[in-house]
Amino acid sequence: MYRMAAATSHNAIVSTQSHRWNGKNSRLDKRTANVRLVSVGSCCPGSRKLGLVCASGSQSSVIDPVHLPSNGKGDHSPKKSSESSLILIRHGESMWNEKNLFTGCVDVPLTPKGVEEAIEAGKRICNIPIDVIFTSAMIRSQMTAMLAMMQHRRKKVPIITHKESEQAQSWSKIYSEDTKEQSIPVITAWQLNERMYGELQGLNKQETADRFGKEQVHEWRRSYDTPPPNGESLEMCADRAVSYFKDQVVPHLTAGKHVMVAAHANSLRSIIMHLDKLTSQEVISLELSTGIPMLYIFKEGEFIRRGSPVGPSEASVYAYTRNLATYRNTLDSMVQ
Repeated sequence: MYRMAAATSHNAIVSTQSHRWNGKNSRLDKRTANVRLVSVGSCCPGSRKLGLVCASGSQSSVIDPVHLPSNGKGDHSPKKSSESSLILIRHGESMWNEKNLFTGCVDVPLTPKGVEEAIEAGKRICNIPIDVIFTSAMIRSQMTAMLAMMQHRRKKVPIITHKESEQAQSWSKIYSEDTKEQSIPVITAWQLNERMYGELQGLNKQETADRFGKEQVHEWRRSYDTPPPNGESLEMCADRAVSYFKDQVVPHLTAGKHVMVAAHANSLRSIIMHLDKLTSQEVISLELSTGIPMLYIFKEGEFIRRGSPVGPSEASVYAYTRNLATYRNTLDSMVQ
């Protein structure tokens, strides 16, 4: 059982860098702060009070104290929040990643290493609330989402929704309200698929470079607006992925839902380009490792990038917001 660092005799000190995107004025601010969760005394019987310590040089101050319940009794139902969490995660290693083949929109499953990466990703996000999951139509992203959610401490069951026909909706209907409460909808969308690599799909990357030249293959793979033969450029991939994100994902965040998106290198690079207001030159150098989750906070119309959660026993990610700290403490109480 994990406990928050503030409840132990050891204070966890972390260094975080956050990037704030303001949708109103397209401003990108960067700030770095050393943050520590500390116990600042009891405010009332049966409760603890936590605060964030921002350290600068030799001075530090306690800010924004959080009142948390100390027992498992009480209402654990979700409460409307002024902020939502967004988790982006690239699928674990696929069998064609392992073979160094261009994969694109070919539906290839994970390797054993990819399975382990997905499980490890799940451990990193096991204390972060998740209400709805979006994945691509590819099995590798769906496997990653399912395996990750199996590690979540809330133990809700991820269930793929089927709305492709009236019959599919009818046959997959859940008739128990209690079961619905213990489930998380998983919405699949082709718009989140990997960039389509056209005539490169299935080819060995090294052999392709030897045949066409390293510079040509590099342009196909890393330029923003040059597609491979009969394939998509990153710009074309971004058009569909970002449009879907705005139309389908953002409304859930605006409604206070916590969202996870499991997708691919290029569809996620496109979304991150939108969130962080990267230029076309900046995004082509953005690399996303397989199976590493990225956390954003959505608050008052802004996306604030918080980086990747360190791990289930670390306090770093929970120092970011009051609501995440409260949710973590609630999970601790429920399993006591």
